[in-house]
Amino acid sequence: MNQPTSTAAGDRESVRPRQEVPTTDCPARPIFGDLTSRWATLVITALQERPHRFSQLAARIGGVSEKMLAQTLRALTRDGFVSRTAAPTVPVQVTYELTGLGRDVAPRLRELVTWVNHHTSTIRAAQSAYDADTPVPPAVANSRR
Repeated sequence: MNQPTSTAAGDRESVRPRQEVPTTDCPARPIFGDLTSRWATLVITALQERPHRFSQLAARIGGVSEKMLAQTLRALTRDGFVSRTAAPTVPVQVTYELTGLGRDVAPRLRELVTWVNHHTSTIRAAQSAYDADTPVPPAVANSRR
């Protein structure tokens, strides 16, 4: 269902296929949520470097709780982006690594991470300008006292 649409690019017009936005009943929608969550993007980017154990991932990413990291890894494993291998040791040592699907999407997510890092100052300036122009609702202002 890609319909050509016109978009203005400066003074010229270009035609590109219209991209469908997944509807609420689209089976891909939950996968987008799993894949683009705050922690999933960082997990996949870290695993692109090499396989990691749970504690190594937590240290590499920083700031993620054990609960959130476990939930993120479970979702990514369920979706087929990450594989989990448990070694028969005491205690059990679990290693996480990207599957073929994970290796396929990883460069795209790394590109997004790189883009955000490159544009952080511009984004933060936009946030500051928005915050300066947006009045604080009275309920929020009262709760800050």
